[in-house]
Amino acid sequence: MYNSIWTDHVQMPAFPRLEQDLKTDVLIIGGGLAGILCACTLARSGVDYALIEADRICHGVTRNTTAKITSQHGLIYGKLIREFGEETARKYWEINETAIREYRRLADNVACDFEIKDNLIYAVDSTKELDEEMAALERLGIPAQFVQKLPLPLTTAGAVRFRNQAQFNPLKLISGIAKGLNIYEKTAAKACEGNTVLTDSGKITASKIIVATHFPILNQHGSYFLKMHQQRSYVLALDNAPKLNGMYLDAAENGLSFRNCGELLLVGGGGHRTGKKGGGWAELESFAVRSIPGSKEIRRWATQDCMTLDGVPYIGRYSKRTPNLYVATGFNKWGMTSSMAASMVLSDLVQGRENSYADLFSPSRTMLRPQLFINGAEAAVNLLTPTKPRCPHMGCALKWNPQEHSWDCPCHGSRFGKDGSLLDNPATGDLKKP
Repeated sequence: MYNSIWTDHVQMPAFPRLEQDLKTDVLIIGGGLAGILCACTLARSGVDYALIEADRICHGVTRNTTAKITSQHGLIYGKLIREFGEETARKYWEINETAIREYRRLADNVACDFEIKDNLIYAVDSTKELDEEMAALERLGIPAQFVQKLPLPLTTAGAVRFRNQAQFNPLKLISGIAKGLNIYEKTAAKACEGNTVLTDSGKITASKIIVATHFPILNQHGSYFLKMHQQRSYVLALDNAPKLNGMYLDAAENGLSFRNCGELLLVGGGGHRTGKKGGGWAELESFAVRSIPGSKEIRRWATQDCMTLDGVPYIGRYSKRTPNLYVATGFNKWGMTSSMAASMVLSDLVQGRENSYADLFSPSRTMLRPQLFINGAEAAVNLLTPTKPRCPHMGCALKWNPQEHSWDCPCHGSRFGKDGSLLDNPATGDLKKP
């Protein structure tokens, strides 16, 4: 297990384990960033709520982010116009900009290394896609600039820049805002029966339930095992490296990302579908030796992201048939602003209020996208592969990950340590020993 730099010098608050039955208006399952922000928003509204976390809060994916707060999620706006139209594309930008402003408000009261930075999506070879994105942004009235020269340690053709974005230390923020919230740690949801959630130590009855467990753990509704897959990506923290004064991401799917954190340069990349082969840390090491000579690796870590069929998160009713069950998932590598957007949308929905962005994120929107068939084929192949061990989530054949010494599921992204202990969901338990 490799820990990110965000875990350094941060003392997370501790919360008790649930030891009895509980009744509440809203139950949040999952103590990552999305769940904590939902709890904060509901608490400010005076809603009776509780949050349960199977381990410790923010002990999973949240602590391994690169912690960029931006409404520029790759070259997404041209795609959103083509897929959903201009109004929806503009709404996507609006709610993510609102999320940035809300982080600024929180950072005024919590020391979390919050810094205003430009965000830039660059291209290595051609500006064709950048030009198309600039045209889309102009149609939407979104302020952006084309930049030709960049301070990156590689050759680029240019970039699209969003100003007034931000970066921060997410664990410092959460350690501040989580104090005083109604949270129960070491309390795992074992089953959900209507409005009742069963745990090892009691049952919880709630009028509304929010599932914020990164990948949804309830298979019987929503078809998330078909609507999403997971991707691994890797980070090196380098000393004696350039000061870039901005956040940078390659427009190409498997390109590199860069941002500074104090004296360190965080270089991300090497990504691949969980359970498949990819560049990993070796790709980043090779780049650092070749392009940043004299740099020194201080830390390395990896993270995992849920990828949706159309690049937009699933936030809202878990399915059409579950009026009191809600979900926040599929953040497509942009978990910071998406978590904040989820807290705003879900807070309204569970209180019976309309939210103008709910349709944008509706989990019940069409599944007829090319990625659906790729996900289905991947699941079919690994379900039929006659090898052990098998993933307890839905029975897919697990693949050994030699870089991280883990058993990974290429179907839905569950991961297990070499001793069989659960590392990443949607599986909810360890591997059974033979």
